[in-house]
Amino acid sequence: MKKKAIVGFVLLLGVAVAGGMFHWGINRVYVEEGQSLQLRYKGPLIFGSRTPATAGNWAKEGQIGILQKLRGPGRHFYCPVWWERQVVDDVLIKPGQVGVVTCKLGDDLPDGEFLVDGDIGGTTQKGILRKVLHPGRYRINPYGYEVEVVGVQKFEEGKKLAGWVEIPTGYVGVVTNLANNPETGKVAGVQDEVLPPGIYPINGREQQIDVVEIGYRHTTIQAAMQLNADGSRSSDDSGEPIFSRDDGGIEFPSSDGFEIHMDFTAIWGLMPDQAPHAIRTIGNVDAIEEKIVAPQIGSICRNSGSRYKAVQLLVGEDREKFQKRTLDEFQTALNLKQISLQYGLVRHIYIPQEVRKPIQAAVIADELKLTREQEQLTAKAEADYREAEQQVSLETERVEADTERKYETKVAEGDRKAKGIDADAERLVAGIKRETAEFEAQAVEILGEAENKGKQLVEEARAGKFKLAVEAFGTPQAYNNWVFARGLPDDVNLQLLYAGEGTLWTDMKNVGVRATMPLTPPKGKAAKSAK
Repeated sequence: MKKKAIVGFVLLLGVAVAGGMFHWGINRVYVEEGQSLQLRYKGPLIFGSRTPATAGNWAKEGQIGILQKLRGPGRHFYCPVWWERQVVDDVLIKPGQVGVVTCKLGDDLPDGEFLVDGDIGGTTQKGILRKVLHPGRYRINPYGYEVEVVGVQKFEEGKKLAGWVEIPTGYVGVVTNLANNPETGKVAGVQDEVLPPGIYPINGREQQIDVVEIGYRHTTIQAAMQLNADGSRSSDDSGEPIFSRDDGGIEFPSSDGFEIHMDFTAIWGLMPDQAPHAIRTIGNVDAIEEKIVAPQIGSICRNSGSRYKAVQLLVGEDREKFQKRTLDEFQTALNLKQISLQYGLVRHIYIPQEVRKPIQAAVIADELKLTREQEQLTAKAEADYREAEQQVSLETERVEADTERKYETKVAEGDRKAKGIDADAERLVAGIKRETAEFEAQAVEILGEAENKGKQLVEEARAGKFKLAVEAFGTPQAYNNWVFARGLPDDVNLQLLYAGEGTLWTDMKNVGVRATMPLTPPKGKAAKSAK
């Protein structure tokens, strides 16, 4: 019995070890960083029903097919008998890139639609997701979603951009929707709202961006001048430059049949609110210049200039009228196209020499006449100037003399007032000194009286002090005794002697007292002596 138990334990242990080795060696799948594990359920081998997932959809719990959820980095244990295991790389979107996602599972979209709303993992229809993936790392199941990585597209004038679109300063982005957007209510076509300068992730399957330059620019149409061998401009005998008839400029006949050439400069541009209309109807700014601005300049100048004679375009008020009329018509034409015009300028009009010479000669004669008249006016003005100079000199001398006289008068008046002030000051000082002397005499008198009064009060106070002391002791004799006692030294030595009649001085020798002069012995039986 014991032997069977041991054998059973060994068998059980072997089965456990074999199971662990199978589980760790066969079932184990290790997923590195930046990767994920995709699982496909194969279904039961013997027991249970084999239910496949709905075609075009993720497999649900217990269904045969690929699961939507991916497993992240680390160790996972799935038996290859029931599971098909595949390690897939994560989707990496680098800076400057966007990811355009296509959903491959779900229901079909209605006819004419190809964009899907929603995020990865939350879609129910096949198609291209409206939202793009920004830079980052994403765990996406490639069975259900396909990601197209789009980088920065180089900006080119007239090129439609998508992906990571950068709109530089001085430009705006005109958006063209390729499909309707029910959520925002936007319809397909060029949108009226533009994107300001910045960086935008754009889904190229949904939108396209035209980067349009805004602000003013100039367009000039002018005739090319003929050059001399040294590079300088060639001129005719009247000093006017000679131009190349077949190279540039605006050419038209005047109303009197002369050939006229003209230069024109227009300062125009697009504002942000005008850019969508330009893209919708014309194109970018280069197309606007080529198709609208330059042709309008030529046609308006020709039509307007042909109404005037050559001489009218050269001098006089008619030339100003021509300039204004041309500018007004050009302004109206650009306004109809929603293009801003800041200014249009007729820079130069080349008149034929046979028209220009007589006019120039007449103008020169008029200018010479005006010059002579001006010279006469200048001479008269110079004479008036000299006369004015003399009057200024005389007036200056008169003012200086009058000023000197007034100055001397003011100085004399000041001296008189100063002397009067000095006399008044001396008088006041003498009065103050007299009052000061009187005050000093009064002060001496008061001080003498105060000093005498003080001495009197001191003596009275001293006498009062003795009077009070005598009254305190009762009799003058008692007060004298007190004064006498206060005058004694602190170490006084008192001795009492008994002596008979006539023996005092002899007895005093016994106590060390020596008489310095003969004294008359007192009468009585005894006497006291103190030293």
